[in-house]
Amino acid sequence: MAQVLVVEDDATIRSALIRGLTERGHAVRSAPTAMAGLEQAVGDRPDVVVLDLGLPDLDGTAMLRMLRGVSDVPVIVATARDDESEVVAVLDAGADDYVTKPFGVAQLDARIRAVLRRGGEEQRDQAVTVGGLRVDPRSREATLDDTRLELTPREFDLLHYLAARAGEVVSKRELLTEVWQLPYGGADKTVDVHLSWLRRKLGETAQEPRYVHAVRGVGVRLAAPEE
Repeated sequence: MAQVLVVEDDATIRSALIRGLTERGHAVRSAPTAMAGLEQAVGDRPDVVVLDLGLPDLDGTAMLRMLRGVSDVPVIVATARDDESEVVAVLDAGADDYVTKPFGVAQLDARIRAVLRRGGEEQRDQAVTVGGLRVDPRSREATLDDTRLELTPREFDLLHYLAARAGEVVSKRELLTEVWQLPYGGADKTVDVHLSWLRRKLGETAQEPRYVHAVRGVGVRLAAPEE
């Protein structure tokens, strides 16, 4: 059972989420505004926050940025916005996942379990070296040519998964399932955005790759530059 905070201004949606998540064994609290949600998130320390973007007092993205200044609680953004720029904005602001309205409570429950499972997993694998890239899951540090890479937790997980399978073509569906642990469709943009960020931190682009190579229509492959 997880302690879930639902920040949603629509009373009908809020009640449905509370009822559905409670039936699935979660302890649910709610807030109708961004400031009330921020107060509860900091004071009550929930296990996960489900955050609507269209709040009456403050945009949810702004609340997310404020929350990230004081807490690393997992946040799942629930939004009717599916424009890529909106997706990038919420991920850049610190969201762990997003789900597009309308959605079923079963899917939201699966996403909650996924973000909590990722947060609780222990990393026991050995360090992986690919060319000048070294990824150590025990210290959760990655270096490129002996220079430490400043990666977000999700970027690190993505890089480690690809590095551990260096030379193999990995599909976006596999990345969603294994890194995000989300078997549902409609989230490929999440992978694309994180791959773009990862390439930038590796000093490369999709047009001029060094380590991360796109395989058109199949997926992505990580390999040393000389390979």
